[in-house]
Formats: sequence, C-alpha cells, structure tokens
Amino acid sequence: MYNISELKEILKEKKMDEKFYSIYGGDEESIREAYIRLDNTLKHLEYKEKSREVYIFSASGRTELSGNHTDHNNGCVLAASINLDKLAAVSKRDDNKIVVYTDYSENPDIIEINDLEINKNEYGKSNALIRGVCAGIKNKGGNIGGLTVSLNNKVLIGSGLSSSACFESLIGEIQNALYNNGKISKVDIAKIGQYAENIYFGKPCGLMDQMGCSIGGIISIDFKDNENPIIEKVEYDFEGRGYAIIITDTKGDHISLTNEYAAIREEMNAVAEYFGKKVCREISKKDLTDNASKLRVKAGDRAMMRVYHFLEENERVINQINALKNDDINTYIKLMNESGLSSFMYLQNCYSITSSKNMGVALAICLTKDFLKGEGAYRVHGGGFAGTIQALIPLDKTEEYKKYMNAVFGEGSAVKIKVRQSPVCEI
Repeated sequence: MYNISELKEILKEKKMDEKFYSIYGGDEESIREAYIRLDNTLKHLEYKEKSREVYIFSASGRTELSGNHTDHNNGCVLAASINLDKLAAVSKRDDNKIVVYTDYSENPDIIEINDLEINKNEYGKSNALIRGVCAGIKNKGGNIGGLTVSLNNKVLIGSGLSSSACFESLIGEIQNALYNNGKISKVDIAKIGQYAENIYFGKPCGLMDQMGCSIGGIISIDFKDNENPIIEKVEYDFEGRGYAIIITDTKGDHISLTNEYAAIREEMNAVAEYFGKKVCREISKKDLTDNASKLRVKAGDRAMMRVYHFLEENERVINQINALKNDDINTYIKLMNESGLSSFMYLQNCYSITSSKNMGVALAICLTKDFLKGEGAYRVHGGGFAGTIQALIPLDKTEEYKKYMNAVFGEGSAVKIKVRQSPVCEI
C-alpha cells in the first residue's frame, strides 16, 4: 500500500525499476511504458477518488503453448504468462460497491457486493466476472469488500490472450490482498476465476486460461484430477534458442461464436458419455476406433474427430514438455506444427462454419506457412474460430513477419510477446 504523494515521488524518481523488471523482464521499452501507464492510471484514480491510500496490482495475459481444448476434458496443457498485463491502481471503499474503470473510461462497471445472484442479462459482460469472482471467494469462506479500480489494459480483448481470465485473476488477487491477508492461493484464484466465467459469464471454459494468468512463467498442468491439478514450472528461453513468439490478432468477431466454442466441449462430452465416462481423459484411442460405427450414429463424425484430436493432443503436450526440458527445440517445433494441423483437420476450430467471411485464423495460418517455408512453427491460439494464431519465428525474420501480417490484418495485429515470470501480484 502506498500514500499517493509518496507513490508520485517514487514514479518521478524512477524508483520502481526492480519491481517492473520482475514483471516485464529486461525489456527497457516495457519498463519505460510501465512508468507512463502507472502515472496515468494513478492520476485517473486520484481524479475519481479522494482516498490518499492506493494499492497497485498487475495481472498478465497468457499464451497457450500446447494443449488446444484439452483442459476442459481433464487433459494436459502447456501455458505461459506473458509480458502484456492489466495494471491497476486501487483504493478501498466502505459502501459495498466495486467500481472498475478500464482505460480511463467515464462509464465504469459497478456491482453491489451484497447482491451476488447470477444475472443472465450480464452474460458476456465484465460485471458478471466481478460478481462471479466475489461469489467464488465467499463460497470458499473468504471475505470481500468495496473497491475503486482504475486499470490500464494491454491484454487485448478478443485476442486469444485471455483478457477475461486476466481480469478475473486481477479482481481475485485484489480481494485476496485487501480483505483476506493474501491467504487465497494462486491456484484457488484461478479456480474462482473459472467459476465466475462458467457460471456468471456463461462461457464453458476449462481452467488453463486462469492458471496461465495467475501462476506465472511457463507451466505444465495436468488436469487429471481437476480439483488438484499437477502444476510444474518449465524453464525455457525461446529467444535464447533463436525464436520469437508472435501472436497475430486476425480481428475476427467473437460475439456470435460462443455456440461453436461450446459445441467442442459438448461433443467431446457426448463421446465420453457413450462409454459411461465424464471426460475424454478416461477413454483411449482404441475405445474410440473400436466403437467407431456406433459412435458415428450416437455422437456424429465431427465429435469423433474432436475426441481423436484430444487424445493425440494430450500425448503431444507431454512430448512438447519433454522437448523443452531436453532443450530440443527442433522436436518442439515439429510437435507444434502437428498440433496446429490437428486443430485444423480434426478439432476444426480454425474457422467458423457460419460465415465464409470470418476465416481470419485460417488465412493467417495459410500466410504464415507461406512466409516460413519450412522454418519455425504456427498454430491456432486459444479457443479458435476467430481471434489469433501463434507462431515461432526465427529472430532474424521477426520484423519482416510482423510487417507482412500487419499489412493484411491491420497495424499492430502482430505482436511479439515474452514469457513473464511473475504471478498475478500486488506491486
């Protein structure tokens, strides 16, 4: 916690380098930008609130390195926190309201913490996430309280970098620090975020996004026991091996695609139910192929292909984790390309079936394949249908690739990201 006057002096004298370094790494441009962002955010909070006490928080977006649509069926994933974040200045309130301003908007999101009932009219809105996180904390026996939050967002909405999970982690950690003495674990912060997104926001996501935003660094997660996932840090420096991670936002419209996203989980579950199981993690490829004729009638061809993707992708995640541990970038690249092809062919989440003009992900994959000519790797990133692709690009071709993709999808579409080691945190 800071006194506003003291914090202004700290910012003026550039005395937060060490703290910013732990979040943004050694990127001097990002650290310079962080000073400007925090100064502007602090000024906005001071303009809106009279409190002289302020708390500073940061929550990162996440990148999915491997495990496309495996988490919601108790599979394995490889994810990483990234250096794009939501940076927030926060003050306490005593009127049982949570008021959140994003990017200095004059129209905040507001909820009453005494009203935590599910409101279907809030599905898909930030208010639902705030309400859901508060309800999740109370369900676990925690405390909640009033807040005014002014945040500056670098995790682009709809970009596949889990802006909603980042927001959930941020609100959860603020409540944790200000009203629970930091006793809620980062894993529980993630679970609370998933609860908010599933139940209050109306999106049937798995737990990978929230884990990736909450924990920090590159992490492998095995969701075989969803209540007690096995989490392991994986140390790896992609740039040290000659590759940059580039995310390209194809600017697709997600608004009408929730049903297509939800259908993946529904179809996988239908196959699992055929075998009397809850999730596809409990069946084998032999089960699938031996029962193909009956499954085609019961669940449909696409459901079978999606489960085929899941079963192979789950093994692929483990092999990619081992490749990183063994410093075998060539095997990792080969497997990353296989993952991308599997998502395109079997999972079928690289374009929407409802609009022939909403195929930016597929187009970006096509263009990246042509650009790389056998070097590097590329795959759909996140939920799919619209949104982003992820590519591993040789460092000497990074700027050329960004220029190439920006020319098609708009300036700023292609963004180089780095792994962030810090979890969601108070600064």
